[in-house]
Order: sequence, then structure tokens, then C-alpha cells
Amino acid sequence: MRNLLNFLVKYNHVIVFLFLEGIAFYLLASGNNYHNSTMVKGIHSVTRGVEEKISNFRSFFNLREINSNLAAENDILRNNLEKYTGKEDLTIHSVTDTILKQQYSFVSAEVINNSVNKQKNYFTLNKGRKQGLRVDMAVTNDNNIAGIIVGCSENYSVAISLLNLDFRVSARIKSNGYFGSLGWDGHNSRYAILNEIPQHVSISLGDTIETTGYSAIFPEGILIGRISDFKKSGSDFYKISVELFTNFRNLYYVSVIGNIKKPEQHQLEKQFK
Repeated sequence: MRNLLNFLVKYNHVIVFLFLEGIAFYLLASGNNYHNSTMVKGIHSVTRGVEEKISNFRSFFNLREINSNLAAENDILRNNLEKYTGKEDLTIHSVTDTILKQQYSFVSAEVINNSVNKQKNYFTLNKGRKQGLRVDMAVTNDNNIAGIIVGCSENYSVAISLLNLDFRVSARIKSNGYFGSLGWDGHNSRYAILNEIPQHVSISLGDTIETTGYSAIFPEGILIGRISDFKKSGSDFYKISVELFTNFRNLYYVSVIGNIKKPEQHQLEKQFK
């Protein structure tokens, strides 16, 4: 109580001033239609502004759920599209089976842990075997290459990132079809190196680099990046710098792709190795 009295005594002039100001505004607003209308409009304007900011604030925190729902719907559409547009030679089969035509399955996931500053980087997904994920499934971000699943538990998976010295993928120049091996050199997270492209091949800055599909992990045509620089490496091949399309520092929603027919392909190839 003493503190309250001390506060009132110390700030009594300010309190009296605010009280009188309130009375003055009340008399001004109630005694004059013009001022009354102006004050009401001002209060409504402030209220609308506050409500708009609150609405935007709530929408921001709902974006995660919205994006998750959109990713799930996108995977359903991609799975359905794969069933009906799978590459199958219909002249060979007398019976059309949409299940047999499907080669790839798609599952959306979220990145819950990630590293980009190490020589061997990995990222963790919030889905595992229960959700259909398996080792050697491809991971993409907006149809751009991201990594490969290397370990699964019931509800989580770990993927080797393209930003890993052990990562290799068969990649080709989209404009001419020449392919080589692409990997990361451990330096800049925005660039990878494409090797084994012969020096007689005509290449240009800005050429798109994509997957070949030869590994049976990544589908053909998954985007990797664009040529940012190239030079002769002292052998018969170019050393090509590729600016990656995937921003690994902002990796969040991904799509995990499984090749349904991969076991059959590998089983056949083993007979000739």
C-alpha cells in the first residue's frame, strides 16, 4: 500500500493530466458530431489494423500445417500419375495393368535435422519403415536432387546428402545427353563437380545437369543444377562446376522416391557381373 501511495504522490501531476485529457476528449466527441465521427473512424481504423496483424500472425504459424498437407496431396497425385503414365511397352502385353505400369512410389517427409558444414553431411527425416521408407530410396526437393536414404528405423530415416564426399550420382548434360559422375568436392555447399565428360563434347555455361536413371535409385530427369564453369583437367575430360538447384541450407519438405522395379533389375544384372 505504501508503494502505491508513493507512486500516486510521485506521478500525481501526470495522472491528473491524463484524467483531464480523457474528460476533454469525451466532451469533444460527445458535443460535436464531426469530432465524434472522426474519432470513431480513427478507432475503427486502428482496430482493423490490429486485427489484420493478428490474422497474418496466425496465418504464418499455420503455414507449416498447410505445406505438410500440400506435400501429402502432391505425393498422392504423383503416385496416381505414375500408375497411369508409367513407361511400359503396351505392344508386348496383351493385358493392361495399371499396377504393373507403376515404377516409382512417392512419400512426402520433413527434414528434422541437417548438416551442411561437414565433409560428410547427412540429414534426418521424420518418417521411416512404418511409412514405407527403405534404404536406397531417392530424396528430392521440388524435383531437385537432395540425397539417398542410408538408414531407417520404424519412424525415422537418415539420408546421405549430396554434400557428402562419399556421394556419387550418374548425371548427364541435358542438351546433348553426355553423362559422367557427379559428386561434391567438400568446399562450397552451392556447387558440385561433374567429371568424365570428354573434352571433344561441346558444352556451354548455363547447360542443365540432370540424373540419367542408370543407378535405379533416382528416376531419369531429376534436376541437379546448371553449369557455372568448366575447364580442362589435364586429362581427356572436363572438370565441370555445377551450381546446384537445391539449397541445402533451406532444406525442409522433401519427397522420397522408391523404385518398385529395382530388385528385379538388380537381380537380372547380377547374373552378368
